[in-house]
Amino acid sequence: MNKVISENGTLLLGIEKSEINIFNTPLQFGEYTILLISKGEGIYHVDFASFPFKAPAILFSTPQQSISISEITPVNYTTLQFHGDFYCIEYHRNEVACNGLLFNNIYAEPSIKLSTEQHQLYCVLVDHIIDEMKQPTPSEIVLRSYLQLILAKSSSLKINSEKQNFQKDEKMDQFKILLEENFLTLHKASDYAALLSMTANNFTKQCSKRFNKTPTQMIQERLILEAKKQLHLTRLSIKEIAYALKFQDEYYFSRVFKKKTKVSPQNFRKTTGISIVADLSK
Repeated sequence: MNKVISENGTLLLGIEKSEINIFNTPLQFGEYTILLISKGEGIYHVDFASFPFKAPAILFSTPQQSISISEITPVNYTTLQFHGDFYCIEYHRNEVACNGLLFNNIYAEPSIKLSTEQHQLYCVLVDHIIDEMKQPTPSEIVLRSYLQLILAKSSSLKINSEKQNFQKDEKMDQFKILLEENFLTLHKASDYAALLSMTANNFTKQCSKRFNKTPTQMIQERLILEAKKQLHLTRLSIKEIAYALKFQDEYYFSRVFKKKTKVSPQNFRKTTGISIVADLSK
C-alpha cells in the first residue's frame, strides 16, 4: 500500500489496488475506507447489514465498522483510506457534504452504482493520488485536493442516486423522524410501532424492505452512532458521554459499545482521534 504516515505512526492516507479479496473475513480500521470496485460482484457486509453490489461501484465505511465482502464473482478493487487527522470531513462539510451521506448514515446503503464514464473518472483520480504519493516529497495539499474531489463527486452522485431511487413511504419517513427524536429514550421496536400505529410484524417487514435492517438494528445503530460522534467530535469524558446518552453508568456504556463495535470507547477514541471540530467552539 502507498502510505502517508504521521510522526507518531498513524496511517493518514493509504491507497492500494488489489485483485485478491482481503475482505473475505471481517476487518476493522481506524480510518475512513473507500472501496472502488472495478470488477466482479458480491455482497458487502457492514456491521450487521448486507448490501449486494456489482462493478463498477464504490463502497464506503466509517472508522471501526466491521466490513467484509462475499464474492459472487472475483472482485478487483482499489482501497483508499484516510484518517480524520489528515482530512476532517466534519470541518469540510460545506465542501464535500459527505458526513451523514457517505459516512455515518444508518438510513442509506453505503454504496454507489457507477457508470462506465464515472468509473473511469475515479480511476484517473486514483492514479493521480498514487503518482503523487510516489514523488520524493508528496504534497499533502495536492493529496487532500484529490481526496476532496473524490468525496465531493461521490456526495453528488449519492444525492442523485437517492433521488432517482426514492420511493415514498410515509410510515418509514415518519420512523426516521421519530428515531432521531427519541433514540435516547425509546429503545424497543414495539415503542415505535405503537407510535406509528403499526403491528410489530408489519413494522419489521416495512423497515427491512426500506432500510435492509430490522427496527431493532436501526435503533441500536442510531444510539451507537451518537456515541461515536461524541467520542470523535467532543472532549467529553467517557463518563460524561455515558451520562449524556442516558446509560446507567460508564461501565455499562462501555460494555454495550464494545459488544456492538468490538472495540472499547477508549480504543475507538484512540484510533479515530478527536476531531478539530471539538475545539472550534472554544
